[in-house]
Amino acid sequence: MERSLGVGGAVVLAASSTAATSSIGIGLGLLAGVVGLHLPALMLLAFLPVLAIAGAYGRLNRVDPDAGSSYRWVGRTLNPWLGFLTGWVNVVGTVVFMAYTTAVTGSAVLQLLGEAGLVRIGRLALDPDSTLQSTLIGLAVLITAALVAVRGLDLAARLQRYLLVFEYAVLLGFCGYGLVAGDQPFSAEWFDPFALPSAQALAQGMVLAVFCYWGFESVFSVGEEVHDARDASRGGFIALTAMMLLFLLAGTAFQRVLPLGELADNGAHGLTYFGAKLARQPFAALPLIALTFSAAASLQAAVVPTARGMYAMGRDGTVGRVWTRLHPRHRTPAAGTLLITAIAVVLAVLSLVIPTVGALISAAVNAIGIVVALYYALTAVAAAVRFRPLLRTAPAEALRVVVAPLLGALVLLAVGGYLVWDFSRSADHFELSADNGWFELSAVAFVIVSGLPAAAWARWHRRAPYFLPRTDEDLPARPTD
Repeated sequence: MERSLGVGGAVVLAASSTAATSSIGIGLGLLAGVVGLHLPALMLLAFLPVLAIAGAYGRLNRVDPDAGSSYRWVGRTLNPWLGFLTGWVNVVGTVVFMAYTTAVTGSAVLQLLGEAGLVRIGRLALDPDSTLQSTLIGLAVLITAALVAVRGLDLAARLQRYLLVFEYAVLLGFCGYGLVAGDQPFSAEWFDPFALPSAQALAQGMVLAVFCYWGFESVFSVGEEVHDARDASRGGFIALTAMMLLFLLAGTAFQRVLPLGELADNGAHGLTYFGAKLARQPFAALPLIALTFSAAASLQAAVVPTARGMYAMGRDGTVGRVWTRLHPRHRTPAAGTLLITAIAVVLAVLSLVIPTVGALISAAVNAIGIVVALYYALTAVAAAVRFRPLLRTAPAEALRVVVAPLLGALVLLAVGGYLVWDFSRSADHFELSADNGWFELSAVAFVIVSGLPAAAWARWHRRAPYFLPRTDEDLPARPTD
């Protein structure tokens, strides 16, 4: 693959994957329903373990840039079975996210058409809450994004750069104005994590907040396509820090403008409702346009690292060689990109059994949040094990790449485990509903357990060298600087 990306493109890819505008527009309303008027405190609290784990990703990428990122690092350092499962849950979780985000994107497009006065096509009434209509429009956006990704990272990054500039300008403008114009009294308690209502609210809120930060690590999947491996690390850290500042600004501004009931009740339409409270048309439509751009960009940003992850797995022989086929001209994993897109399309169609966009979003976010916490934690443990000699030779550096990632992993495993326990006791029967605890747990279990037969097939049928025992000589050298 060609080295076509610099630090600017890396920042764009990481920021687009994190999709701050979508997370703010959708996630803050869901979070408010869990933690009340403590959004800023929760976003700060969740940032700390994610930042610690970002340090693990950055250091691992410096010594071993690889398209497989956590799949290769966990497999080489801890255990190939754990490594395969890390890569598997990453890929499956992202494909689920892509499938569900098609509905988010389509719903945003339909809302935008409604604001423009187009509410009917012939006898068909356009409804942003129709999962069928939203999914069909979102699928068209997804397929277009995949074709652009096949064309190359340079083109994808250039397109996303313009979208990001517009999104951030809208967010900064509206949130900045909301801080001044809001009539809800400001309270320092908004930033106090000890004022959170309960341990359950803390655990569920942390998982949702980690989901909002999810995506910064996608830049490490293009470690073989950046000019310098450090560019990927810099891009991830810059994007992650920018996300935290935006989340703090937006959380504070939302609570200055909207009472808790309005913020929680509007959920998936939080950003558009916020914009309508602050401005009249046509300016009130700007947040909705930004949300549409963000959702579309996140679809493209999701397919890029997922295809690279499967490329790395194909290169190791753990999946079929079809995943390693590069476009003859653009040198991108074109076959994998199109296959991933096709799988997401099928899953999006199957997801139509969940009737509303709101339920769709809730089911996906809770399930993926636990999975993300798991593979973040495994990657952090791999970094701690890989760099443990630094505890003797460079204690100060070890704090950043051994101790901090371990603490971050423990936090994520604790809140994820608590949420699993809470889901298990929240319902006494299974029901196909987004607020049924056993349904949520079944989604998590499927993502993880489905990797076991796939790993067994790779190990004993494909006889992939990836599963052979490794020695210290197989590991890349440590950086000398």
